[in-house]
Amino acid sequence: MKSPIEAGRAVADALRAQRLRRIDLGKVTGGGWFATVLCAGFDSRVNARANRMRWPRGQRRYDLAVVRELVGLCPMPLRVETETGTTELTATLVAVGNTPCYGGGIPVCPDADAADGLFDLTVVGEVTRRDLVRVLPSLRTGRHVEHPAVCTLRAQRVRLGGENGWLAYADGEPQARLPLSMRCVPGALTVVGS
Repeated sequence: MKSPIEAGRAVADALRAQRLRRIDLGKVTGGGWFATVLCAGFDSRVNARANRMRWPRGQRRYDLAVVRELVGLCPMPLRVETETGTTELTATLVAVGNTPCYGGGIPVCPDADAADGLFDLTVVGEVTRRDLVRVLPSLRTGRHVEHPAVCTLRAQRVRLGGENGWLAYADGEPQARLPLSMRCVPGALTVVGS
């Protein structure tokens, strides 16, 4: 890992060399912007629980939150609308990725590209606790998309609808309860780097 001084030098070098690039951002209708992933369902409940916990610190807090949320696992009806169609299913979680990763580098939408003008969606359908425990380790490698309960989509515009309190988080911050609409805004942000 680079020291703050080394990181600062790298940024200065990139600016001098004009190594700038434009990336897409997600825009929630009636809400804010997000750069990485908007999620709802199991993963957002884990995030909410971890935010309420005072102990333990660091990654262990999220590990404990995962275990506690597994106890109350309850897939719920979800409606996913894109410009190419509508899918209605009972789901465990949905992730709308502008980038591949959230949560400290977990590639929930492994094929997402922040400069292609599209979101990548990962939807985990109805799974049992046992199935979800089997899928969770593959999240770290991006291989979870191979599980039969997982489907992936690509879209420029997304509307998520659900009942029973689906809460969305984006870039780790609470957004709103579903229904929620969002669009991918191509080239919305200029960043430094290769």
